[in-house]
Amino acid sequence: MLRRLAFAPALALALLATPLAQASTFVFTAIPDEDETRLQERFQKVADYLTEELDVEVRFIPVNSYAAAVTAFRNDQVQLAWFGGLSGVQARERVPGSQAIAQGVEDAAFTTYFVAHRSTGLEPAPTLPDEIRGMTLTFGPMGSTSGRLMPEYYLRERFGESPNELFSRVGYSGNHSRTASLVASGAYQLGALNYTAWENEIEAGNIDPEAVRVIWQTPTYPDYQWSIRGDVDARYGEGFTDRVRQALLDMDDPELLASFPREGFIPASNEDYAPIRETGIELGLIDE
Repeated sequence: MLRRLAFAPALALALLATPLAQASTFVFTAIPDEDETRLQERFQKVADYLTEELDVEVRFIPVNSYAAAVTAFRNDQVQLAWFGGLSGVQARERVPGSQAIAQGVEDAAFTTYFVAHRSTGLEPAPTLPDEIRGMTLTFGPMGSTSGRLMPEYYLRERFGESPNELFSRVGYSGNHSRTASLVASGAYQLGALNYTAWENEIEAGNIDPEAVRVIWQTPTYPDYQWSIRGDVDARYGEGFTDRVRQALLDMDDPELLASFPREGFIPASNEDYAPIRETGIELGLIDE
């Protein structure tokens, strides 16, 4: 059984230097699933959009880990966050009344890609092959749904062993883009990452598809979502949660959506993520 995830209190320097948000400023963050430059660029545009739609000052603050995003939400340093499935469940369980309010169209049926360096000789297959036993594998961030939780679940289901028993070396890259790079470079033979990050890396020309290929993809599961604290209506006015949800659902600027990347946003609820909660409990990442 895995050791329970310990939430590191460290936040990005910008967040450490920032006091709890004033009622006049609505602050949000996002899990660092790609490199920081991309995150800052894409979410500053989202902050500008929300400022205009909500008629309040909206500020984006970066964090340096999934655990830091959860900590910031719990400590009221942010009131809204773009979480993965697991980190969203973990955050909402620490803040009574908090809600998942929107998810990407793609997030209702998300998937993980297992990728392999060409030196392994592995080809796409309908199931994870026996040949991966004894190889090296990197997950993404430790708290990632698509980069750790669900791929580990399916590895255990397929082989009946923990990753540390199955592989000769197991790593955690920190983000999905780095997972792809580590496998492409040969630093690891195998990697598990979310499919949108993989497709972004291929499209951007950052990964040579001849050097690394997808060998298996998981069944679908719910993943990323926007979660909001349960006390925002009391602080920003009655109906504020609904206004934030509607602003996200109304986001239709192709440039904004492409930065996620998502086709658009649809309503979400805490109940949508019950399967993630159950899997997190089973793997020891969430306390019952």
